[in-house]
Amino acid sequence: MHRIFLCAFLYAFLGAVCATLLACSSATASELAEREPYGIDLEGFAYPYPVNLLPLVNDGEQLRMAYMDVGAVKPNGRTAVLLHGRNFPSSYWAPVIKTLSDAGYRVVVPDQIGFGKSSKPSGELHFDNLARDTVTLLDHLHIAKAEIVAHSMGSMVAVRIARAYPDRVAHLVLTAPIGLEDYRQFVPPVPTDKIIETEDKLTPEGYRKQLETNYSLKLPPGDITPFIDSRFNLKDSAEYPRWLRVFASSAQMIYREPVVYEIPLVMQPTLFIMGADDHNAPGRPNAPEALRPKMGQNAALAQALAARMPNAHAEVIPDTGHLVFLEARAKYDELVLGFLGK
Repeated sequence: MHRIFLCAFLYAFLGAVCATLLACSSATASELAEREPYGIDLEGFAYPYPVNLLPLVNDGEQLRMAYMDVGAVKPNGRTAVLLHGRNFPSSYWAPVIKTLSDAGYRVVVPDQIGFGKSSKPSGELHFDNLARDTVTLLDHLHIAKAEIVAHSMGSMVAVRIARAYPDRVAHLVLTAPIGLEDYRQFVPPVPTDKIIETEDKLTPEGYRKQLETNYSLKLPPGDITPFIDSRFNLKDSAEYPRWLRVFASSAQMIYREPVVYEIPLVMQPTLFIMGADDHNAPGRPNAPEALRPKMGQNAALAQALAARMPNAHAEVIPDTGHLVFLEARAKYDELVLGFLGK
């Protein structure tokens, strides 16, 4: 009798141990799956619409440009091209894509080379190349002329497109643009290796604080998390050092290739949409302390530039930061649709 009881106890004990081990194994597998890194072309990071890839050659290097091409609900025969900023994948345009598509526009949304789901080149980034790549995409899609809607760094690309390819641009919307001043007047040159070192030390928590502070964001914390994921979930990728070098190159491009002197020469109808609280100024931490307060007066800079242009005006939205099209969606949509409809 005792032997039967002992056997039953051992079977029960071994069963419990096995069940615990299986549970632990399952939990570990789940945790590993959650921690699996993105690729440096954001493999594993979802976009709101299907992504296509266009083969390109820049400086002899074979590359691929990712883009979304979203049809209109009731086509009006016009196309809007949305250009993203430096710290954001083009997926963040999702609300604007829907607004424009619902209003009759075909909407084309590229990731510039070096960003998002596009290739990360071995060479340096240049605005002229990004502008040419965007026009090559328009040629590929048989789009003769487009409405260009840009954000942040994308506005610097947009200005280059408007100046180099004026016949391809119908209207220009510059949303919380950077490049409204020449940062070289405030910030001394910083070696690329120093930029890489600084960026590599950044933590997810530090990056969240940086976004919230530098961009004066008014978004709930959960709405900022995808931007942090798209940056830090690729840090464990085998190719992360290459991504980091390209990201540093984008900072040097903004610093070394100002567009502020070209903005007053833009002839196309242009609308600046500014967040009143947006004082983003790339490189400010590296500027002498006495000069930092003079940087990033973006709403005033936009108004001054618009006054010098033949066909431009600036709208400033109160209580809004750098991500104006997400923070003040209704007002932003109203301004863009009203402007493009003229």
